[in-house]
Amino acid sequence: MTVLIVARHGNTFEPGEPPRRIGQRTDLPLTARGIEHGRNLGAYLKKINLLPSRIYTSELRRTRQMAECVNESAGINLPPQSMPMFNELDYGPDENQTEDKVIARIGESAMSDWEEKAIMPQGWSPDPQTIARRWKDFADHIAATQPDSVVLVITSNGIARFALGLGGDFEGACRSFGPKLATGGFGVLEHDGQNWQIQSWNVRP
Repeated sequence: MTVLIVARHGNTFEPGEPPRRIGQRTDLPLTARGIEHGRNLGAYLKKINLLPSRIYTSELRRTRQMAECVNESAGINLPPQSMPMFNELDYGPDENQTEDKVIARIGESAMSDWEEKAIMPQGWSPDPQTIARRWKDFADHIAATQPDSVVLVITSNGIARFALGLGGDFEGACRSFGPKLATGGFGVLEHDGQNWQIQSWNVRP
């Protein structure tokens, strides 16, 4: 059985700093709290005996730093492989904007649809179909070529949520689990030889 762990990087904002829409064009490092998130994830995966055999990240340093922290606290040494498909969304006109400014542009309803149903607002990219196809191609490839392995992907919230589609019912998974991963949170999917099953989502060590 192939196990896929999908994790979100840790905090990139300091306490009291207004959150902003940080996408693929804004390459922030982890904060001290974000580093703690990474160490917590590694320690937790070690505790539950779910250590990865491979780690994939985006090209952004917040995900690569997270991988370093996981390696350190889990007591492993896996050079992470960076893949552009795991880069965060490009938020277009909302890139690096505070949430109040984003809502002023897209509206409360569109923001609610994104947070609860993963319906992407106009102006963000790539489109959901492209992201979902990339997840399927990646996941099916590791299931075929890395059977009985544990694979950790560290990405960002906008990309991570579309991994829920691997279970075959994306809308149902969003209703059951909620699409969002908290900072430092993760979900687990397992491939039984034929299909992917969602075992957990938005677990935060």
